[in-house]
Amino acid sequence: MTNIFDKSRLPSRHVSVGPERAPHRSYYYAMGLDEEAIARPFVGIASAGNDSAPCNTTLNAQADICRAGVEAGGGMPRRFNTITVTDGIAMGHQGMKSSLVSREVIADSVELSVRGHCYDALVTFAGCDKSLPGMMMAMLRLNVPSIFVYGGSILPGRYHDRDVTVVDVFEAVGQYAAGSCPLADLTELEKVACPGHGACGGQFTANTMACVGEAIGLSLPNSNMVPAPFTTREQIAHAAGEQVMELLARNIRPRDICTREAFINAARVVAATGGSTNGALHLPAMAHEAGIEFDLFDVAEVFKTTPYIADLKPGGRYVAKDMNEAGGIYMAMKTLLAGGFLDGNCMTVTGKTLGENIDKVTWNPDQKVIYDVKTPLSPTGGVVGLRGSLAPDGAIVKVAGMHRLQFTGPARVFDCEEDCFAAVEAREINEGEVIVIRYEGPKGGPGMREMLSTTAALYGLGLGEKVALITDGRFSGGTRGFCIGHVGPEAADGGPIALVENGDMIAIDAEAGTIDLLVDADMLATRKAAWQPRVNDYQSGALWRYAQNVGPAWQGAVTHPGAKAERHVYADI
Repeated sequence: MTNIFDKSRLPSRHVSVGPERAPHRSYYYAMGLDEEAIARPFVGIASAGNDSAPCNTTLNAQADICRAGVEAGGGMPRRFNTITVTDGIAMGHQGMKSSLVSREVIADSVELSVRGHCYDALVTFAGCDKSLPGMMMAMLRLNVPSIFVYGGSILPGRYHDRDVTVVDVFEAVGQYAAGSCPLADLTELEKVACPGHGACGGQFTANTMACVGEAIGLSLPNSNMVPAPFTTREQIAHAAGEQVMELLARNIRPRDICTREAFINAARVVAATGGSTNGALHLPAMAHEAGIEFDLFDVAEVFKTTPYIADLKPGGRYVAKDMNEAGGIYMAMKTLLAGGFLDGNCMTVTGKTLGENIDKVTWNPDQKVIYDVKTPLSPTGGVVGLRGSLAPDGAIVKVAGMHRLQFTGPARVFDCEEDCFAAVEAREINEGEVIVIRYEGPKGGPGMREMLSTTAALYGLGLGEKVALITDGRFSGGTRGFCIGHVGPEAADGGPIALVENGDMIAIDAEAGTIDLLVDADMLATRKAAWQPRVNDYQSGALWRYAQNVGPAWQGAVTHPGAKAERHVYADI
């Protein structure tokens, strides 16, 4: 124990100091603590561990190793758990409506547990998509010294001498529907695609947000690309526990780390790695917790000027394990910083700046995953923002690995994902069409579902870049093809997407950043006058409550006023 802490200014004094707190201390004695342990700072260790999916199955064990690190640094660890909704299992049915909602529930539950028990610092462990931003949102909201730890990715599966991920299975469903994949082959693939513990292996949402954790400074350097089964994860968990005590001693807080410049760095890394379009939803939500203006259009501006340098699935060839072996996200940031694309002055959880951390990394010219910014895969990022008459409040598209960046065609309209997926399975979608799936936005869904089942099936049918797909919902980080999400205003709010009819021409230009409905303004005004709001099936419970409070996607689909409305910060109680 190297640091001596004065609890008179820490939140935990409210539950552990003074004669009036004797009843509170009695609970700690009941759990085997002594006076010396109770006198230490209380450190919450939040784990999203559970048996729902392999993304989360190692998190509790890692969190328990973190306890020893906290104790070594002079703190008293207190582990607690929160939920996850795992997208791979929720995908393609009504369960996906719970996914984005879970981000808010995770952030809220961590906040409530920390507030209720007066913890002084926080280490968070997450493995699946929404749990990563949910944890980081809670860290920024509470603003106690904190470190984020990713549980690590799964190792790639092997199928007929090639690496595969769960996205290959989703796409094989489309191939099966097309008659080009026998059921026996599909069954063989599903049994080997996910060989053990960890989150989806490509640069899908989990790995994208894991990279964000390092780029924005909330995670230890080169910690998040280490696969879940590697024993190195134990060292990372212990180190996080020790380091959070250093942050507490120096009073370095998440909002000291996550400045606007740090959010720009994070957006650079999303684009440079061909990351998930969900990054453009989660970064604004995280910024909102810190009182920073950083919406979809700010993210899109960063994307416009960022080279695409990491050859990662689904648009490329490699997975997170390969990225780790190539030197991790810090290897990518090494060349981005050298090219002038990052601000190296941002603080990180090491207590040093991003530039100082990067200085310790030596560029490896022999690895094949990460390209030098001087010779990128493409000169602009793997994710692009769009705006136009169909999406006045913006939209987002992932162009990494795509060959076609312009698309004009007649609309084929569906009012929910199930109807569209049924048409795909029945092979009723025609080449050249622009598929529109609406009433799937944050409010209208409710819950802004991802559409990987539909997009993967289209790819499996051979229509990946022969059709375009537009939605006010979202796409998985595993989605590839001409797929535009986050269209706003959403249909439930009467946005232009609610007025599209079959056969209307839609023009998309991912180079120019435009998306337009080619219908006369007078005709649209007539349609708008006749439009009636729809009532969804969720008129009670958590999804109803979410729909009443959620804001637009371009602002992060958040559900409360954020730091700008704060009258106090939890860390200062």
